[in-house]
Amino acid sequence: MTGETDLKTLLASMTPELLAGTYVFATLAPGVAQPEGLEPVMVFREREGVTLIVTEEKAIAAALTASFRCRMVTLNIHSSLEAVGFLAAITARLAAAGMGVNPVSAFYHDHLFVPADRAEEALELLVGLAAENRS
Repeated sequence: MTGETDLKTLLASMTPELLAGTYVFATLAPGVAQPEGLEPVMVFREREGVTLIVTEEKAIAAALTASFRCRMVTLNIHSSLEAVGFLAAITARLAAAGMGVNPVSAFYHDHLFVPADRAEEALELLVGLAAENRS
């Protein structure tokens, strides 16, 4: 299963889904262990430290310093990791509305972390983008 690569098909067929919960981005300094039971949806290691995307409630419970209160939108289409332009089209649409976004690509789907207070607006923009590409 390699996923879809055709940009028009990706845009037309995506079904964005706003997931429950509020997430935050947190970081751990190099060598600091991840708190027990944290269960981040993403872990990424950089030279400066480890980035975690976790629910806001889990971050508070673990006493983590966090930023960017956001909601997760999953683009329900199996996009190929080699697809060209999919996230560019999506982030351009959100940028045109003055909205920042932190995209994460996983094996099966792309996920967008959008400002918590603009999540419904982001979903509407993405649904509109999909509809435009079905015409």
